[in-house]
Amino acid sequence: MSLRHLTLILAALTLALPSHAQHTDGTGAIPPARPDSLPPLSAGAEPPLVAPWSPADTAAAGDSLAGRLDHILSDPYFERTQVGIYVYDLTADRPLYARGQLQTLRPASCQKLLTAITALDLLGTTYRYTTLVATSGEQADSVLRGNVVLRGGFDPLLSAADLRALADSLRVRGIRRIEGDLVLDRSFKDTLAYGWGWCWDDEEVPLSPLLCDGRATLPASWPAALAQAGIAWSGSIRYGALPPDARAAGRATHTLDQVLLPMLKESDNLCAESLFYQIAAHGGKAHAGRDEAAAAVSGLAARLGFRPSDFLVADGSGLSLYNYASPQLLVAFLRHAYRNAPILRHLLPALPVAGEDGTLRRRMKYGPARSNVRAKTGTLEGVVTLAGYCTAPDGHTLCFAIMNQGVRRGADARRFQDRICQALAGATH
Repeated sequence: MSLRHLTLILAALTLALPSHAQHTDGTGAIPPARPDSLPPLSAGAEPPLVAPWSPADTAAAGDSLAGRLDHILSDPYFERTQVGIYVYDLTADRPLYARGQLQTLRPASCQKLLTAITALDLLGTTYRYTTLVATSGEQADSVLRGNVVLRGGFDPLLSAADLRALADSLRVRGIRRIEGDLVLDRSFKDTLAYGWGWCWDDEEVPLSPLLCDGRATLPASWPAALAQAGIAWSGSIRYGALPPDARAAGRATHTLDQVLLPMLKESDNLCAESLFYQIAAHGGKAHAGRDEAAAAVSGLAARLGFRPSDFLVADGSGLSLYNYASPQLLVAFLRHAYRNAPILRHLLPALPVAGEDGTLRRRMKYGPARSNVRAKTGTLEGVVTLAGYCTAPDGHTLCFAIMNQGVRRGADARRFQDRICQALAGATH
């Protein structure tokens, strides 16, 4: 049965995932979860199961899920590579399978899950990115004798059209000439252009709060937008802070959902880093940076029962080689999202769908995992990761994290992960 016919179950229990839990058989007194209705994970026509699961994966291992996963993991491939797996039954609120679930490994772009879930938890689902234009001084008829201040909000979706709209907001107020400076306020974040632990050959956009069309070109684009709006100016362009007495003239905003979509579906690093810095700026500190953002992610991890020695948050995108997480940590964040309906409703639509879209469009195109698995992919040199949700044949919602390291050919690890997902989705002989 596909996810089109199923709904997620929101657990009403207190989340309890100790960082060193080793049990994989679900023993212990665990009360049943309280079902709450949520929207189905996917919609549309159910795809045909064109390619049934091969019996080779179950013939020697029996019919149990643990047996099938053990059989897959018996491949000699794992004599020379490292793997960590953790699978959790969210409906029954118990772990199903674990292998190396406590290992601290590089999450690659699965780090974006930690960033996204922390942002939804901390900032709220209605959060908006904001770029502000304000004026100081006095206006006499069509002349502003003062400065125009543009405060960048590190918005990766801000476009030239948005800048033109901001310029038009000045024109609507009757301003045709500025006898003063164009001040660019970049105090939203620190001055670092790249993330901690990024490699010298990573070709990424500099992390500037003054973005336009996904590039750090706002300082050149803003005067052009004013000229297009028919506004002249006689001062200079300089950097500075928004003065306390400045009067807001216009805002350009984008929703958190608009940023989450490319961030998770297409694994956009700039969107992830911009969200990381929205988290950092939440406390109101000027020039906030990695320390503030990492503290927020770490704070949520601590609430979920993890210690600082269990992980390391280096950036928001997973591009850094200094990030460390465990399969259990990724699953804990996915569990937290599952148990909080507002977070889940905004996270799920942004996750890639197996065989359909995003970074999973070419994976799991056949079998029960298609249209069922919703998961974030991750790839670095030697690293392939996958973490997300799927529905088991009994209707239970599962979450999982699979982390492969020491991989020479990424395709080998992806094939392995796809086999695991097919098994979780119910593929049997």
